[in-house]
Amino acid sequence: MNFQSKYLSWTAGALALLIALIFALPGGKVRGFDAAGFGSLPILEGGRIKPLDSVARNSLLVIHSRQGFRHEGRTIGPDEWILDVMFRPQVADQQVIFVIDDLEVLGLIGARQAQSRNYFSFADLSSHLEEIQKQAQAAQPIAPQQRTRFQNAIVNLFDRVYLYYKLRNTLQLAGSHGIGWEIQSLGTPEAAHRHQDLSQLAHFRILPPKASAGPGDWQNIGEALATANGGGGLHPGLPPMAKLNASYLANDASGFNQALGEMHGIVNTLTPAATGQVSNEVVFNRAQPFFVGLAVYLVAFIVLCVSWIWKPAVLRPTAYSLLAAGAIIHTLGLAARVILMGRPPVTNLYSSAVFVGWGAVILGLIVERMYRRGFGTAVAAAAGFASLIVAQNLGTDGDTMGMMVAVLDSNFWLATHVVTITIGYSGTFLAGAIAVAYALKKHLSAKPDPETDKALADMTYGILCFALFFSFVGTVLGGIWADQSWGRFWGWDPKENGALLIVLWIAIILHARWAGHVHDRGIMIMAIFGNVITALSWFGVNMLGVGLHSYGFMDKAFWALTGFCAIQLIFMVICYAPARFWVSHSQRR
Repeated sequence: MNFQSKYLSWTAGALALLIALIFALPGGKVRGFDAAGFGSLPILEGGRIKPLDSVARNSLLVIHSRQGFRHEGRTIGPDEWILDVMFRPQVADQQVIFVIDDLEVLGLIGARQAQSRNYFSFADLSSHLEEIQKQAQAAQPIAPQQRTRFQNAIVNLFDRVYLYYKLRNTLQLAGSHGIGWEIQSLGTPEAAHRHQDLSQLAHFRILPPKASAGPGDWQNIGEALATANGGGGLHPGLPPMAKLNASYLANDASGFNQALGEMHGIVNTLTPAATGQVSNEVVFNRAQPFFVGLAVYLVAFIVLCVSWIWKPAVLRPTAYSLLAAGAIIHTLGLAARVILMGRPPVTNLYSSAVFVGWGAVILGLIVERMYRRGFGTAVAAAAGFASLIVAQNLGTDGDTMGMMVAVLDSNFWLATHVVTITIGYSGTFLAGAIAVAYALKKHLSAKPDPETDKALADMTYGILCFALFFSFVGTVLGGIWADQSWGRFWGWDPKENGALLIVLWIAIILHARWAGHVHDRGIMIMAIFGNVITALSWFGVNMLGVGLHSYGFMDKAFWALTGFCAIQLIFMVICYAPARFWVSHSQRR
């Protein structure tokens, strides 16, 4: 590598890391209001303490499928949006954030299918809320996997509308004169009923425990008002919350920021440990390491593809440096999740997708370092990009760092069985990705290159050996865990069957090669089919919605999984076909 190519590759990698760092920097004020500071307030929701910023981002993802939207010619971020929802509902109700694509649901609300996605505001839906609730309540008792498409769509819409409604009534009831007015009305008969409604509707608790209370005794506004109404004393956080409410309504940015400082001071006094914890999560939220890593992987893949037709000596090491930068960002994101959750890196489907991609990228970096042919960079960048795309789609259901199901609530087994078998997934998918690259190269390359073909086959063989070891060990560890949790080592559960199929299929591939039944092309075809088996074991259990390992039915991924499997079968056919067979056929004619 000459000086120019080395300089360019290091510069590209450093630039990618710098962009990731810029994302983590705090944003500016919104119309003078410190919305980011408001988002950094700690709250208790879903069984864990988190920043209000996380609730805003997760809620907007659930409702809108994105963490921002355009309104009146500018972009509204999650912290400003949740401020409007809770303090200025008359403004938030007009913002078109609800996505509805189902034709029957559109007909239910009297709307037509648009050319693009169909967005509606809460005000648009308000006259149809009774019918939406009626249809959703009729569908909710039905098991998710047995519902019709309309029933799933209407339940999904109702859940999103109800989430918005709860956020709208978390700090003050809709139509109320504000938190300050509620404080002034303490002691009146009507106040008790309002405070009860407010405490029941609140989506989270924003007031930290008093000095005399236990660490988990957070309160929402309604509970604090009810306590004060019963003679229990006014929570010290209520007055600054009332000031925040009044200042935001009056468009008084300086008064809002001053009250926010008072609220932060109270939180620091009552729960100093929570402040540091949520500050780290706010930085993680802003940095969006997996989104940035996804973009870096895509750029690395594009640069590598260009290197095959132009200046390979310069662009190939540049693509490798970009891949390494993406891996660093990916690793830092994983480490941050581990620290924030106090758990190993794999706790749910979302985190498993992130971890599988990370494992494939690390393996790809090692393979590329060994062979230096560019294919390790290509398949690693593609695998990292694809896995993070999957994670992005899985992350639209809410908090990805939320409470886990009871069977997974064990750090030891999460760090041994789950992580080990997920590393096996990474190896199997990387081997399959290299096999896909082999198939494409076979038909796109104008000249035969037996040396490169042999190198790709060797890569696949070595990675399959690696995947077999981790898949087998992970499966055995899973059996030991099952014996401790359920009193039996093996029960032919769908997830257990899937794990066993992965081990058996990789073993069949290796034995077929050792016995001479298949050669390079046969190994590649079988490795591609390994992608199908692994995908079905990974996601197929949740498609079935049965078994002890089914942690939630997810019908929305059915067609994506079906499409993925169909594409792999097509790649198998392409790999089996003679090299550039259409050219040979044309020449014969």
